[in-house]
Amino acid sequence: MAEGRVMAKKAQAQAQVVVSAGAWGLRIRFHSLAALLVTAVVVAALYMTGESERILDEKTSKEKILVPGVDSLALRRCSLFSGKWVFDNHSYPLYRERECTYMSDQLACGKFGRKDLSYQNWRWQPHDCDLPKFNATALLETLRNKRMVFVGDSLNRGQWVSMVCLVESSIPPNLKSMHSNGSLTTFKATEYNASIEFYWAPLLVESNSDDPLNHRVEDRTVRVQAIEKHARHWTHADILVFNSYLWWRRSQMKILWGSFETASDAIYKEVEMPRCYEMALRTWADWLEIHVNRTKTRMFFVTMSPTHQKAEEWGGMEGQNCYNETEIISKEGYEGNSSNPGIMQTVDDAIQKLKARGLNVQTLNITQLSEYRKEGHPSIYRKQWEPLTQEHLSNPSSYADCIHWCLPGIPDVWNELLYASIF
Repeated sequence: MAEGRVMAKKAQAQAQVVVSAGAWGLRIRFHSLAALLVTAVVVAALYMTGESERILDEKTSKEKILVPGVDSLALRRCSLFSGKWVFDNHSYPLYRERECTYMSDQLACGKFGRKDLSYQNWRWQPHDCDLPKFNATALLETLRNKRMVFVGDSLNRGQWVSMVCLVESSIPPNLKSMHSNGSLTTFKATEYNASIEFYWAPLLVESNSDDPLNHRVEDRTVRVQAIEKHARHWTHADILVFNSYLWWRRSQMKILWGSFETASDAIYKEVEMPRCYEMALRTWADWLEIHVNRTKTRMFFVTMSPTHQKAEEWGGMEGQNCYNETEIISKEGYEGNSSNPGIMQTVDDAIQKLKARGLNVQTLNITQLSEYRKEGHPSIYRKQWEPLTQEHLSNPSSYADCIHWCLPGIPDVWNELLYASIF
């Protein structure tokens, strides 16, 4: 393949190659038969091996990454988030839980005793197209000399762990690393000079829940007009993936006008949650408009991840939750009561305003497709941070985690959708 790459680069001097629609997104014009033959051989080899390749677009003088299996025109015409789950134990899971070097104990359900692992074998099938196969090398090439940063809460952290697991198996042990610095945790792919990072900011703006370890407080307080403390850590990212909903789930929030450091002159006010959330998103959007490089940075906002805490919503026993669930909800269009249309509209309004201002922000609408997956949560199969009481042990559903997701599992599909959107 090395010789083929050299020949292809020589052929580029005689050929014009641009990305467009086609079998996997190519339209090629040649100045010579030799260029055609050489490039055709190399492109065919790349397709068969599943490798990506950088080829020069002479119109823009920029490199384009060719990814086998990605039909960009078909994806643009397709509603990726409208579809159904298909059981697929041949292609899924996309990696093995025990083989992911950086797996989280909060999400490693098999490690903590779950025997039924069929939740790992479901593939998301959009109605009008196929999702491209996740190609770790192609993504890492796209991230060469760049930063991808996930910003948000523990659900976004789960998606980040999933992304790391998806790519790290293709990187030799001595060419990858992980380190933490306060709220920022960075996975580094040395050969590509690429980083995939997670920054803990559960409410996006400043709050008294910002400590990455000690953040469980009863009296939750936010500074809805303060974001710079967090944002300075992701100002220069090339791809930003945001989420923020889980920590807003209460009827009212306490807003602080002032500083957490100077409590003497602080002013507090209780505000209805929807209004408080809207104010925080406005601060977030204003910061993006001023500080983001519009020609460089791509942004995504992941919609709310549903919970499955009331079994009666899907016809189960009253008082039960996701504990012992092993099957998906098969009724297409199912909507539980955990989602909040008003909050979804608030997010959509903020993103539409950003688009009107010329910022490239895309919504990853994972809410509906995740609603079907009541069996995909850790339930009781996760590390318990505090010792369980006898009362808990006698009633397992009382401590079942029906909020987060097992890995491999649903967050891998979120990342497949993110991958498709990036390309």
